[in-house]
Amino acid sequence: MTQPPANVVPVCYRHTDRETYVRCTRCERPICPDCMNEASVGFQCPECVRAGNKTQRQARTVFGGTQSGAAGTVTITLIVINVMVFIIGIISAGRNASEGLGGGGLGGLLGGSTPLHDWGAEVPYFTARGSGIRLPGDSVADGHWYQLFTSIWLHYGLLHLAMNMWALWILGRPLEAALGRVRFLALYILCGLGGSVLVFLLAGPNTASAGASGAIFGMFSALIVILRKMKLSVASIIPVLIFNLVITFSFSGYISWQAHVGGLITGAIVAAGFAYAPSKQRTQLQVATVVGTLALLAIAFAVGLSQVPAVGTA
Repeated sequence: MTQPPANVVPVCYRHTDRETYVRCTRCERPICPDCMNEASVGFQCPECVRAGNKTQRQARTVFGGTQSGAAGTVTITLIVINVMVFIIGIISAGRNASEGLGGGGLGGLLGGSTPLHDWGAEVPYFTARGSGIRLPGDSVADGHWYQLFTSIWLHYGLLHLAMNMWALWILGRPLEAALGRVRFLALYILCGLGGSVLVFLLAGPNTASAGASGAIFGMFSALIVILRKMKLSVASIIPVLIFNLVITFSFSGYISWQAHVGGLITGAIVAAGFAYAPSKQRTQLQVATVVGTLALLAIAFAVGLSQVPAVGTA
């Protein structure tokens, strides 16, 4: 690089109004204090730091994820999405009320259904009350398969939302830090779908269910698997899980135990695949775990769908 004349005071290449006598150790361009990045020897400019980061191999956790998961970005994003969906549901209820279509935002806040729930909550199928005769409608069995996914983002009331989001905040951050962003997101969605599939298989007709509880219970079992793999104590997790299971089955008329158990089983399966995959083939086996779990859920759903009675039959 051509050096400036000796009688010319060098200025920062990014801030030309700042005099400096410090140069980047890689490209030798003059840099001011705002552009200095401490290196093993001297300082580097922002462009050389970015170039070095691209060529440097990122550090990985013991489960193959990048250390970016320690920031909890996916956990925070999931919470924001759930809260935003809840707000949209309240707005939809308020709009219906203003147009004289019934309902209201207050009902949605306290635990009632909103137009968004009518569309996205999971209903296995409809039957005529008392007769058991199958009726057509907006249910999973009638082709609204999206409810298996949309239902995991909906909540009945502010308390339901707050409890699940608190659990997501507590459980999500250590799991995301251990697994990395992509693996943690895959775990969350698969656990939610696992809960939805078991709801479809075992819940009664005409039953609308929604909530992130399946994903939450999946994170419980996943955290236990991860901690055991790391040879860390699970003594603080087991009692909380048992307590939640007792609550689940004690109020099974109001709480979807099927979603909780489905998420719990799915979380254990996925976490085991992530945690115990040999390091030499870790990524391939972890991808196979995700694909295989999706395939198992699809098969279970297809079997359940084949058992649903035809419209007009008991």
